[in-house]
Amino acid sequence: MPQTIGVHASAATVQETIANIERAEREGLATAWLTSGGAAADPLAVFAAAALRTSRIGFGTSVIPTFPRHPIAVVQGAVAVDALAPGRLRLGVGPSHRPMIEGALGLGFERPLEHLREYLTVLHDALQQGRTDFTGRRITAHLQLPAPTGVRVLASALRPNAFRLCGEIAEGAISWVCPLPYIRDVAAPALRAGAEAAGRQAPPLIAHVPVVVSTDVEGVRATARRQLSVYPRLPFYSAMFQDAGFPEAANGELSDRMIDALVVHGPAETVAARLREAPSFAADELLATPLPVAGDPEALSRTYAVLGEVARA
Repeated sequence: MPQTIGVHASAATVQETIANIERAEREGLATAWLTSGGAAADPLAVFAAAALRTSRIGFGTSVIPTFPRHPIAVVQGAVAVDALAPGRLRLGVGPSHRPMIEGALGLGFERPLEHLREYLTVLHDALQQGRTDFTGRRITAHLQLPAPTGVRVLASALRPNAFRLCGEIAEGAISWVCPLPYIRDVAAPALRAGAEAAGRQAPPLIAHVPVVVSTDVEGVRATARRQLSVYPRLPFYSAMFQDAGFPEAANGELSDRMIDALVVHGPAETVAARLREAPSFAADELLATPLPVAGDPEALSRTYAVLGEVARA
């Protein structure tokens, strides 16, 4: 049965990122996802450029941090992408984390879920109804668009309260480095509970999964440590990992056991089989991050090929 699979298409340069988006479209993947933060290029600007080079693939932000940008500023960028690629943008937003917002940006990080609820309300009203006239405790926004857009609004989620919020008002919940058993046992029930409380159908749960087709286990683990070791040192992620059965995260450790639970790796047939198991863990979609492996330059190409194979099967 075909699966809905997207890919985190970010690369070292904007040109390489757009090339990855084009490759993802050729492989038949559903969505090209881009993160936002630090020195990364603005994802909405990249998607606007990629819209002129593609015809089918969807675009998704995973995610745009909410505290640094007023929602109307985000609406402006989303309107541009939707004009160039109608109905292809899913706008994922999230509050990020205190060390980034306060430490790196010098902004306040107060009541993040309340802030996110108001932010999602403004985005939904503006993008799907064509106007917003909102005055909340955290955000004020008044805007009239010429017409509604085809943009759908999603949010990041990590802990149960965030998944419940997504179930209540978002059009999808996006996880990040959450083990699949945690998705099944914690995230999905919370998402359904939020949807039931709001009297609506649960939106899609998009599970982020690092992936690499390589038999170099130590090379895979070395890459994972470089790219993922920050997460157990962040309080929200540390708590999630501990709830998922990894007590070593309390010390900020990313153990081999955690890496092997998070990263889908191995020969092509093993990776394909593990990806096909994702629906049994309540993942409606996969957001795959292909990992490079030093000394194995073909690993990324093999990984894209297997992702496309599973998506098309």
